[in-house]
Amino acid sequence: MLNKHYAIIGGGINGLAVARQLLLDYPDARVTVFEKETDVAMHQSSHNSGVVHAGLYYEPGGLKARLCRRGATLVQQYCTENQIPYDECGKVVVALTKDEEGRLDAIYKKSMANQVPDVRILQAGEIQDVEPNCIGTKALYSPRTAIVSYGAIAKKIAEEIKQKNGTLVLGRKVINLTEKNNKVSVHFDDHEVYPTQFDYVVTCAGLQSDRLASNSGDIATPKIVPFFGQYYVIDEQFKNHVKGLIYPVPDPKYPFLGVHFTKRIDGQMTIGPNAFISFGRENYTGNKFNLTDIYDFLTYKGFWKFSSKNMPAAVRELRTVLSQTNFVAEAAKYVPSLADVSVEPATRGIRAQAMEADGSLVDDFVIHKQGNITHIRNAPSPGATSSLAIAEYIVREVMSHH
Repeated sequence: MLNKHYAIIGGGINGLAVARQLLLDYPDARVTVFEKETDVAMHQSSHNSGVVHAGLYYEPGGLKARLCRRGATLVQQYCTENQIPYDECGKVVVALTKDEEGRLDAIYKKSMANQVPDVRILQAGEIQDVEPNCIGTKALYSPRTAIVSYGAIAKKIAEEIKQKNGTLVLGRKVINLTEKNNKVSVHFDDHEVYPTQFDYVVTCAGLQSDRLASNSGDIATPKIVPFFGQYYVIDEQFKNHVKGLIYPVPDPKYPFLGVHFTKRIDGQMTIGPNAFISFGRENYTGNKFNLTDIYDFLTYKGFWKFSSKNMPAAVRELRTVLSQTNFVAEAAKYVPSLADVSVEPATRGIRAQAMEADGSLVDDFVIHKQGNITHIRNAPSPGATSSLAIAEYIVREVMSHH
């Protein structure tokens, strides 16, 4: 492994974690991270809920379940070692109907199989012991679910990479990779080629992951279809009505989770996110249109198949997009004392949702090897929670460093 040269494309939390892991495992390796923005973690890493997921929902034995559990442990260790705020505020998943209670029991079984620590069922009368203002017929309580700032973690990892003699190349957009004689060249959007060739490359391009992969000769699917999620901060005076995280029971008929309460590491309480198609992969303000991105999903047959199957969900989400009142009303089903609370728009995240040509959403992580290039093509939630574990998995199991 002496003097091997690695390139990581993408300076979000996953790309930075892979670069750090390479430098930990192979201190003599040369590692270069390419990021098109002028700073790291400008996209999904800093536009998310900040939740360190405990691994309640994921299929036991799947990559998501395994890497989420390992990742949560590693994130906690990293925050402790680097004095980064980490708040184990806990989470309740709340059932409102008999039907939801059945689904809640199934989640409980999964969480036990995934060895989520200290998870237990609360009966209706016990919910208020944890969340005094929350109502429900039954709940699943995960006291070890936590919140952090993934942006802060990513920035710390970037500092660590520099300390370990890794290189960060900022403000250069990589559009494709070519491999010849086991050496990989990195091509920029201005037609320049990076002067050094690399032995191995890992792409962690988030919202652009499918384009970079297919431009570099990988398969065309799954494609990324962007969905935005808007969060709102509730009026400061009411933030103590909720102590930690309150989530609905996921409905298998709907592709997205529904509105929930999420405490932020700065102490504010947010409601969100909804989920609706985004008119741009990087449209964080909500008022920009990217015609290339729109054309991309409108001409993808998978998108139309997905849409035809999910019209009720789209209508439900659209109501919360068009009206803050509807948005708050969805959340107030769980905490009635917040029915009339005023809210301010906060973070808007954009989910890089991988979708197959048949319209199905890709649930597990998609990591695809092509020669000496490894593409992370899908790292949905819990991608940030799992980032340090994804890095271990890629460096130690997926890449064949011969």
